[in-house]
This record gives sequence, structure tokens and C-alpha cells, in this order.
Amino acid sequence: MLFDGVCNFCNSSVNFIIDRDPGKRFFFASLQSGYAGKILAEYRLDQTDFDTIILVSPEGRLHKRSGAALRIAAKLRFPWCLFYAFIIVPPFLRNVFYNIVARNRYRWFGKRDACRIPTAEERERFVE
Repeated sequence: MLFDGVCNFCNSSVNFIIDRDPGKRFFFASLQSGYAGKILAEYRLDQTDFDTIILVSPEGRLHKRSGAALRIAAKLRFPWCLFYAFIIVPPFLRNVFYNIVARNRYRWFGKRDACRIPTAEERERFVE
């Protein structure tokens, strides 16, 4: 999962996922990292657009915005996995709410001066 490393909401979301992913299926990198830059270039995505989360599946399929969030929720323990049911809502409708939060996340939740540094326990879950 690629996330905005300076966004407080995004960092809280990473903590939320880590706490609810006992199988350790998800690995993380900030969108500002060199690793993310390589992924974004590979998929020909804007390397300066940090308004989304990106999930790259083990099969190499890329998901953005609400599609990524719902696919992440599907792999979390109960009851969070139930949110995946919203995948039936067309993306143009799901992403209306997602885009509002994404545009206002710094104003509502704040911003860090630098990207998150994982704790020693979390380090194995972060890709550099």
C-alpha cells in the first residue's frame, strides 16, 4: 500500500490497518519514497499526486482511491471486512466521498513535517 507519508489521516489509517491485519498481508511505503516513485513510474502515474492511496495486489494489479480502500478492508478482520460490500457501488459515486476527504485531509487532520518513521516492530511491514 502506498500512502501520503506526511498526512496524519493517512498515517492513522496505516496504524489502523496494521492493528487489524494479523496475517501481515499488507506492506507499506510512503508515496514520497523512492520505492513508490518506481512503482508510480512503472504504472505511468503522476509521481507528484499524493491525494490517494494505492494498493498493488500480489498479482500486480493496481487499485486507487475507494477501490484500494475497499480491497484493503476486505482483508481486515471482522467487522471491517464487511465494508467490501460497497464495491458494488460504481467508483464514480464511491470516489465522490473519497475525493472530498482527500482534498481536505491536511486541513482536517493535519500534516507532518516529514514522512513517518516506522517503529522497530513495524519496520518489517515497510518497504524502502
